[in-house]
Amino acid sequence: METILSIFVFLFGLCIGSFLNVCIYRMPEGESVVRPRSRCPGCKHMIPWYDNIPLLSFILLGRKCRFCKTKISFQYFIVELLTGLLLLLLFKFYGVSPEFFIYSALFACLVVVTFIDMKHKEIPDRLSIPGIFIGIILSFVFPVLHGASSNVAGLLSSLKGALAGGGSIYALGVFGYILFRKEAMGFGDVKLMAMIGAFLGWKLTILTFFLAPFFGSVVGIGLKIKTGDSLIPYGPFLSLASLAALLLGNHILSYLFGGYVW
Repeated sequence: METILSIFVFLFGLCIGSFLNVCIYRMPEGESVVRPRSRCPGCKHMIPWYDNIPLLSFILLGRKCRFCKTKISFQYFIVELLTGLLLLLLFKFYGVSPEFFIYSALFACLVVVTFIDMKHKEIPDRLSIPGIFIGIILSFVFPVLHGASSNVAGLLSSLKGALAGGGSIYALGVFGYILFRKEAMGFGDVKLMAMIGAFLGWKLTILTFFLAPFFGSVVGIGLKIKTGDSLIPYGPFLSLASLAALLLGNHILSYLFGGYVW
């Protein structure tokens, strides 16, 4: 039964990834992610259902539009596969539980943020700002997200996480401006980190804050050498660090503090 459920979760994740591709393409343009139906970015022809099967259609069509033969970005394949694997990973950790569904929604949102930030160097407010409030509400309804024993404790943990997340990035931006006399961190990152904090609580959010530079430093050094550009999108590294903090954070904190976690 677990194997069957795992296959179902992976296939469901692929379908979610297909929708996330629509969000990634349309949100920066201010377009609706619901209407119209999926269409070719080249010829604008509506894509029939049999050409919109996750992964499979991409392969069978040879990465081209059936109608105009425009090359389809490999990003579509990557997002679908990544989302399927991400949901499968969360399922392995949480099984069929409120945590699985809530964290799946969170990291689906972070997949969209990651790819938009990489391409446009911006984080859409229409994801992060509602995400803060949704995280706070869900933490009250499901205090288990924070290992809390009551709804009020879950709410307080979420609020502290949002403040710790947004505050830490804001403070880093202020320090960077004082040091380098230019903007070091955008407000999009502040709001994104506040959203992450609302879901993860303050301990895992602070851990995310310290893990993100390790993921970003290698890419940043590579870009600096290749292009001379020191400005890199930080959203992808906050997203990756938050996943590491969620799945491994308690083990990391326990190791660092000798088995004592606040």
